[in-house]
Amino acid sequence: MTPNGIADYKQINSILFFPSSTLVGEWQGNGWGDVGKVSYLCSMIDVEICCNSVASAVAARAGGARRIELCRDLECGGLTPSDEDIARCVHDLGLRTHVLVRPRAGDFCYSDAEIIEIEESLMRCRTLGAAAVVVGFLTKDRFVDEELTRHIVRLAAPMEVTFHRAFDEARQEPLEALHAIARCGCHRLLTSGQAPTALEGAEVIRRLVGTTPVKILAGSGITSGNVRRLLQLTGVSEVHGSCKETLPDGTVQTDPMQVKELIHNTLI
Repeated sequence: MTPNGIADYKQINSILFFPSSTLVGEWQGNGWGDVGKVSYLCSMIDVEICCNSVASAVAARAGGARRIELCRDLECGGLTPSDEDIARCVHDLGLRTHVLVRPRAGDFCYSDAEIIEIEESLMRCRTLGAAAVVVGFLTKDRFVDEELTRHIVRLAAPMEVTFHRAFDEARQEPLEALHAIARCGCHRLLTSGQAPTALEGAEVIRRLVGTTPVKILAGSGITSGNVRRLLQLTGVSEVHGSCKETLPDGTVQTDPMQVKELIHNTLI
């Protein structure tokens, strides 16, 4: 690790990702500029790794990730990360960075002041080069807040918008809630199928896939050991995993080996 917190890539036997589906190449060289021998495998599965820090993003990249969801404070479900962390993931690491925009823990019904904070965060994400933002809004009755979601989608353009697992707490029937999200113009839905884990919610996820133009991103409890089964059960083309490990000092961070194994097990 260098003094600025970015890994010394000369010490990493890395996996490189290229921007067409999931094109993987094992790299062995004498340094970051020496590509050496490269072999490729292709997969149509897009893997997103949830990262709670730049250090986790470095680890995800070392494990082969090319796309992350960046946040902080995962212990409360994730909050908006700092501008500095966004910039480092986008520009220093070259990752396709989807930024969680969530001003506080708790429910997904926000005050006027919190909505202004969300709007300001969106504009900073766009300026910093984020590929997408990850948001979720419910009414007091726990229905998808279509008015606010539609407004945020328009404000976020040209960034993509993922509606997050607030969906899993909605009172609406899953297909009804998905159609509401689609009407708002969201590009993607992160969901566990309204169950504790994506595997438990696989039947619901399967029913959502292909119903609208919204891409279904399966998430929660996904590991290298169950991802193939999940793919078979649901038909999703995108999966979201955290691949976390707890370090000796108690810090929770992405484990590059878990990332590598997860990606490997999506290869078809």
